[in-house]
Amino acid sequence: MAEVSTQTPASTSLTSALEASTFRRLHPRAYLERFAAEGIRPEGRVFDAFRATSLNAGSISTADGSALVRIGYTTVVCGIKAEIAEPDINRPNEGFLVPNVDLPALCSPRFKPGPPGDEAQVLSAQIGDFLSSAQVLPLSSLLIHPAKSAWALWVDVTCINYDGNVFDAAVLAIIAALKSCRLPAAKYDEDAGRTVCSRTESHPLRLRRTPLLATFGIFDSTHLFADPSSFEESLLHTRISIAVDERGQLCYVSQAGRGELGRTPSHDVLRLCIEKARQRRKELVSSLEGL
Repeated sequence: MAEVSTQTPASTSLTSALEASTFRRLHPRAYLERFAAEGIRPEGRVFDAFRATSLNAGSISTADGSALVRIGYTTVVCGIKAEIAEPDINRPNEGFLVPNVDLPALCSPRFKPGPPGDEAQVLSAQIGDFLSSAQVLPLSSLLIHPAKSAWALWVDVTCINYDGNVFDAAVLAIIAALKSCRLPAAKYDEDAGRTVCSRTESHPLRLRRTPLLATFGIFDSTHLFADPSSFEESLLHTRISIAVDERGQLCYVSQAGRGELGRTPSHDVLRLCIEKARQRRKELVSSLEGL
């Protein structure tokens, strides 16, 4: 007598999904290689596709400037707090712009509770280097009175949900928060030896440029992925981040790894990434309009 199958289409689909999930966990590289061989990524994106991006400025009412950014499932919030401080003795005509990134255990199981881990500290330093190299905000514009008073902007970025490429999300949130930031009119009273701020008059920051970032990763020296996910990031041997300003000019480049893509020389790979970064900026620029 023939056996009768008791499996339904739904149970068969569930079994296949569990098998794929197990294979992905045990053999992540082979799993990604199978998708890449078909010209697609596990999420269904083609190699040069970025995830859907949204931006909401002014999301924190108690901050002087703020923004919430989502890139796929990666979600970050940036808040800017302005304080008055005495300028550095070696830079009496400049204020301060201090970024800090928090990757709490809440956003991903890969991060542990406690003080900032290595990844958060490296990302904070990387963003500081980006803001300085790209010359986003002249620190001299934060001066109130030479050697006496200046604005210190504390730029805090917190990752709410981590699914890769936090660098791009953090930079977009910071640029949007800086554009939405307003500082009260301030002057230094030399007789009283203190800074006086207006309760009614305020002004926006004088940004020199508004660069936006695009990050790429090279997998197996043969595939170039735009906007890598968390799963893909752990398997990449090279990461390239490119920032382009509103005039299409290159203002920041960061590369970790050799940058080889098959037989394509690294300088040609970099040129390709720059072109794709310019295209990415065109997609994002509408999000910043009106801020």
